[in-house]
Amino acid sequence: MSQSASSSHAKTRAQRLGQQLWATYGQARWQGLGARARLWVLIFAGFIGVGLFVSVAIIPAMRTLSTSDRQRADVAQQVAQMRFLQQRAQELQKIKPLSREESLKSLESITPAGNPSIQMSVQGDRVLVQLKNLPASQLAAWLAQARSNAQALPDEVHINRAALPNAGAQAGVNATGNSAPVSTAWDGQIILRLPKKP
Repeated sequence: MSQSASSSHAKTRAQRLGQQLWATYGQARWQGLGARARLWVLIFAGFIGVGLFVSVAIIPAMRTLSTSDRQRADVAQQVAQMRFLQQRAQELQKIKPLSREESLKSLESITPAGNPSIQMSVQGDRVLVQLKNLPASQLAAWLAQARSNAQALPDEVHINRAALPNAGAQAGVNATGNSAPVSTAWDGQIILRLPKKP
């Protein structure tokens, strides 16, 4: 005998047993109750039925309804982000690729000459950029311009937070005795990859 057949056979036996118990004890007990007791039993069963209906049908629907506004906002935010990314991708597709020489000229134009904080040296299709105590805001702006104007992308980055000389004196102390924030600066080198020759 298969497992499903034995399971259905056990279920049938349980149903028969339940019907026999109801026929033997339940009906006799029900008939023995007075009209008022029967009414209370029906009211109690009605409350249980209503409670089951509310817990199975109403509460999950209310929970879904209460979270739907947040879910709609999340979906709207995702759609807006996807539209932004699509627009950005279309803008990038319209950008004309630069030659190596054009990229190098653009890099030289955005890099201040004679500045000891940032110096470049060309090595084939790569540019080695040496940083010495360069403020983080200037580095971020320069990298953004190198990417957008010169189409040069970082290949390797080896930078460390610069050791600021006399950091305590530069930080200063305000009237409450707390140190004022010091802007971060970086030392190290970045290797940029120029566009390939046409």
